[in-house]
Amino acid sequence: MSDLKDPRVLFAAERTLLAWNRSSLALIAFGFLIERSALLLELAAPQRNAALHPGYALWLGLAFILLGVTAALHSCREYRVVLRTLTPAEFPPGYRATWGMGLNLAVALLGLLLAAALWLNAAATNVPGAAG
Repeated sequence: MSDLKDPRVLFAAERTLLAWNRSSLALIAFGFLIERSALLLELAAPQRNAALHPGYALWLGLAFILLGVTAALHSCREYRVVLRTLTPAEFPPGYRATWGMGLNLAVALLGLLLAAALWLNAAATNVPGAAG
């Protein structure tokens, strides 16, 4: 339990949470880029790019997206742990410390929806390795 009675402790924890949010978004975006890059390379030169199989790009892209979702969820959990250690004096009057957590949870949910959409699209277009 913190006895500093200083709201800067809360704001430092919130900055850390939002830094993790940016990392989560970057991982999700990178995963999407990897998944879509195989399609772009195949359209550009179908004979030359047989080494980058669309199934591999799908799995690697989904792994990065799910890593971003995991980072967003874990950072929310850690932030909640920190919030529980703070005293009421460390919260500015009327300040809601849960907005950052809500943002991270929204990023995690949208990341899961993106992963599901990519998976279903791959299964519908018969990408090898996508069919359950």
